[in-house]
Amino acid sequence: MSTEVSDYRRREESIDLSVRTQPAEGAEQELLTLNMGPHHPATHGVLRLLVTLEGEVVRDLKPIIGYVHTGIEKTAEDKSYWKVIPVVERMDYLAYYFNAMAFCGAVETLVGVEVPKRAQYLRVIHLELNRIMSHLVWLGTSALDLGAISMFWYCFREREKILDLFEMSSGQRMHTRYIQVGGVFEDIPVGFMAKLKQFTDQMPARIDQFAALLDKNEIVLQRLRDVAAVDEDTLLALGVTGPLLRATGNPWDLRKAAPYSSYDHFEFKIPVGTVGDNYDRFKVRMAEMRESVRIIEQAAAGLPEGPYITENRKYALPPRHELATSMEALIHHFKLVTEGFRVPPGEVYYPIESPRGELGCFVRADGSSKPARVHMRDPSFVNLQALKPMIQDLYLADLIATLAMLDPVLGGIDR
Repeated sequence: MSTEVSDYRRREESIDLSVRTQPAEGAEQELLTLNMGPHHPATHGVLRLLVTLEGEVVRDLKPIIGYVHTGIEKTAEDKSYWKVIPVVERMDYLAYYFNAMAFCGAVETLVGVEVPKRAQYLRVIHLELNRIMSHLVWLGTSALDLGAISMFWYCFREREKILDLFEMSSGQRMHTRYIQVGGVFEDIPVGFMAKLKQFTDQMPARIDQFAALLDKNEIVLQRLRDVAAVDEDTLLALGVTGPLLRATGNPWDLRKAAPYSSYDHFEFKIPVGTVGDNYDRFKVRMAEMRESVRIIEQAAAGLPEGPYITENRKYALPPRHELATSMEALIHHFKLVTEGFRVPPGEVYYPIESPRGELGCFVRADGSSKPARVHMRDPSFVNLQALKPMIQDLYLADLIATLAMLDPVLGGIDR
């Protein structure tokens, strides 16, 4: 053994680990305040978190938003009602069918338009497909935050199948403008139902595979179980809804509590958790995907015959083939495209259950063809309040996992 090595061994053995330096009584621990984001992949968008750390423990947290602000609500007030739809769809960019549904539902309530049953069922099919798609993006990106990159590819593989269905029914993969005032853009094409059935037949097995990969993974369980638990009363006081609230055991879901678009015609369960930790949030969303498949299967099997949009030409564009033969159809088409339709004075709030909770649209009409006021109650904005009580006094690594389980979408937060 050389002299240098033996000298090192002597010094190593001389270290007394039993003696630890204690801070002076009353001395303040050093706190470090740093920015996480706005350009950070784990923030799931352009979110800035001002984090105060004591070592690796989060002592305080302040979300700072506004980096992706688009002014969607004010833009909507400068457009005719039917031209607002593609604008609001870009709010929560993972739940564009829900954004359109909330706005169209509010306008339909104001003008008193009755949506045909076939259109209601077609809406439900596309809404639940969109819910599964949103949860797949959440699952893939959350697993990526925990270090499981394979799950990202598996989830996006299934997401592509849903986008193929959207493209088939509307011509677009994202921001489809499929839901219209009074119904939907177009009836489903030939072959859509066969492709939909193929998806619903495969998806339950895919969910089982995802659960087999994650639900017995020791790393995932240690990162999620008993981490960031928040009780039901705290979340209710903050106005938190959706999977975050249901993870505490509260079964509040607007599809059951205040059914819309014929949701009361379908049999499905509301998944709930027990303690409201990250693991419960994970399990609730996984179970929700299974229930969405059940709803889609029922809606497809019982799809009624009839029109796919209201036959009231004052609010819906006439079929294109009528324009060459009907002067009345040509007039209605010209008026709707150039001026839009007028909505009688009034105001309404129309809430629905989005993948992240209660998404509500408030519309005030003044009798003109443009809304006087449009305001969206986006669940991501409200739910972001819960991040601080969830993560306070936990580790920085837990902040990454908890933010993933929160599932925020910054387009909806900033609007």
